[in-house]
Amino acid sequence: MNNTYLDLVKQTFNFPQEGIEVEEGNLYFNGIDLKALIAKYGTPMKISYLPKIGTQIKKARQMFATAFKKHKYEGKYHYCYCTKSSHFSFVLEEALKQDIHIETSYAYDIEIVKKLYEKKKISKETFIICNGYKQKGYVRRIAGLLNSGFQNVIPILDNKEELKEYAKAVRVPFKLGIRVAAEEEPTFPFYTSRLGIRAKDILEFYVDRIEGYESKFQLKMLHIFLNKGIKDDIYYWSELNKIINLYCQLKKICPELDSINIGGGFPIKHSLGFEYDYQFMINEIVRNIKAACKRNKVPMPHIFTEFGSYTVGESMMHIFSVIGQKNQNDRETWYMIDSSFITTLPDTWGIGEKFLMLPVNKWDKEYHRVVLGGITCDSHDYYDSEEHINEVFLPKIVNGEPLYVGFFHTGAYQDQISGYGGIKHCLIPSPKHIIIGHDKNGKLIDWVYAKQQSAQSMLKILGYAK
Repeated sequence: MNNTYLDLVKQTFNFPQEGIEVEEGNLYFNGIDLKALIAKYGTPMKISYLPKIGTQIKKARQMFATAFKKHKYEGKYHYCYCTKSSHFSFVLEEALKQDIHIETSYAYDIEIVKKLYEKKKISKETFIICNGYKQKGYVRRIAGLLNSGFQNVIPILDNKEELKEYAKAVRVPFKLGIRVAAEEEPTFPFYTSRLGIRAKDILEFYVDRIEGYESKFQLKMLHIFLNKGIKDDIYYWSELNKIINLYCQLKKICPELDSINIGGGFPIKHSLGFEYDYQFMINEIVRNIKAACKRNKVPMPHIFTEFGSYTVGESMMHIFSVIGQKNQNDRETWYMIDSSFITTLPDTWGIGEKFLMLPVNKWDKEYHRVVLGGITCDSHDYYDSEEHINEVFLPKIVNGEPLYVGFFHTGAYQDQISGYGGIKHCLIPSPKHIIIGHDKNGKLIDWVYAKQQSAQSMLKILGYAK
């Protein structure tokens, strides 16, 4: 019987897979020699592989185009990037090369929008979808964009009172949207999302507060987002059809309404066993919207999406070295890494998220069951199961070359949640950050975006140094 790690993977999954292959016992990610990067930069490190962002956007666009053609759909498709997934300039600028649009969540996002406009990365025709519960600073900045000539800034009303603020602050006619409060899935602690306006209140709100003011603002979009994402189950289709039916009712009395925003929620690969039929889901979404519009004899709306994790998640990886092995009893073998899960991959600790975890080297060696441990003094700083099984298997460590472990598709939310460059638990430093992208001639290059966090920078934040 074969007992190498590569044999284990081949016996369990279809392998190699897109973007993941093995040569001479070492892992290559999208054709990148990870061992060579480790030799050049060391560990721990984060790697952003920018070309993956454009690839994801093109895939989604093509799948929606296929669905529109299949169903003879009469609206347009608009791809927006959800900035809260990753705010970095290199992410936004890479995504905007695909001529996409932007969704914002907070006041400071608008400052990013202004910088992108100054750098000519967007225009005043770019759609800026403004979500979130809005404080005065957010409203003021949105109003500033509208008053300065941004034609497709669409504030999405999260509550009824929000409209009053725009009526006072905006001096020009503008478009707006309404977020429909979704019913939460049965396992959630609450029945209804805290975000948005209740579906049963929206028709009356439109008639009382919007219909008579078309010259100042026009309702253009209904918006919905489900926390659990876009999944083929009764809950998702029920909530989607709720907003489609509401659109059809409103369209009959609101001719300006022409768009449905289905938010984000496309999953990304967190296991070699990942299976998700993106094209089927898109086909069904388009088919459901068209069917409802035909039944109600109203025009089909434009469809907006706000993919965040799907856009940027698969573009990043974290690479660690196993710096020690501990056998604490007769059943548990610990591999200690040179960083912390709590500080670098906080979703593994906070919500039990599983990422695609693979060794970088030693695929030709025997494997065994292990638990991965971080170097903080916190008992919760560990990783002990993968998405498809409740165990972690990695190659055995023998004398010689150290084992390197990679966590892949980590590009969404982890830096935002952990706090990039700030104080971390047990003062564990942020790893160095490497970017891989194309130069002006299209050649693939890598460079250091940020060095590993220093003790001096932490002491300065904490007030011990100037």
